[in-house]
Amino acid sequence: MEVKANSPIKFDEWQEPQRILVILAHPDDPEFFMGATIAMWIQQGHKIDYLLLTKGERGLSEEYPNGEELKLVRQREQRSAADVLGVGEVDYFDLPDGFIEPSFENRKRLTAELRKRQPDIVVSSDPQTFFHRFYINHPDHRAAGLLTMEAVFPGAGNAGFYPEQLARGLKTTRICELWMSLTVDPNITLDVSDYWQIRFDALKKHASQIGDPASFEQKWNERRQETAESDGLYYEHFRRVILRV
Repeated sequence: MEVKANSPIKFDEWQEPQRILVILAHPDDPEFFMGATIAMWIQQGHKIDYLLLTKGERGLSEEYPNGEELKLVRQREQRSAADVLGVGEVDYFDLPDGFIEPSFENRKRLTAELRKRQPDIVVSSDPQTFFHRFYINHPDHRAAGLLTMEAVFPGAGNAGFYPEQLARGLKTTRICELWMSLTVDPNITLDVSDYWQIRFDALKKHASQIGDPASFEQKWNERRQETAESDGLYYEHFRRVILRV
């Protein structure tokens, strides 16, 4: 049964520890899109790893004008942010930032990663084009979501796709759920108010992208007040697809 997006819940449905793989485009995407949910799931005993498709070399600024050097900075920042939340591995595909292609070759590569890692839950970003009050859904976010969705289904679980991967020892997957973050079409809304601060502490590790931490925090607290529900709580929204019960 789908949960209506206007009915926020304290999520605790998974009775056993889950292996969760977060697949997003850039360093800092996990913390911006769903940092509080990540913190909550880890506190509940689930294991979370990141697979980021780029190293974020086009997040340039006056202070960080060199993309190749910025890659190293952003990897360090992402590791620090992940440590705040308790995330395990942080790995990268190193696709070109700003130019991720939902190509057959990239889908094949991602399918192999899913078969190697065997996650229970996969989380990515919404592949739709949409406009929000504060942003446009970035083409890399859309491409990451589409690649992930197609690698999860029908790719990773179906032996008819990329049989050469199985011949070299990989196994088909039994992914139970796919979650899409940063969506304007949610079917589940999580009350993660208790994790707002740890999300913020993680976000502040991305110094190359946020600028002055104090100004950044003030801006986001103001934005939270502008957009908060009438109860003043903090929610994160997802499109959840249950593939196996």
